[in-house]
Amino acid sequence: MNHIMFCQNCKSYMIMEQCSCGSKTVIPKPARYGPEDPYASYRRTAKEAQLKSRGWL
Repeated sequence: MNHIMFCQNCKSYMIMEQCSCGSKTVIPKPARYGPEDPYASYRRTAKEAQLKSRGWL
């Protein structure tokens, strides 16, 4: 099964795992949500730091 991949270097979409510019492509979708999310605490900590740096918290 092929997924649509995204090259962060040249900002183009493709099916290949390596772009013609030579950089590795990534899947542009966020991770699927689950109630037992193992990364939720990291995401909340990063979001809190971002809000504090902007002076919103």
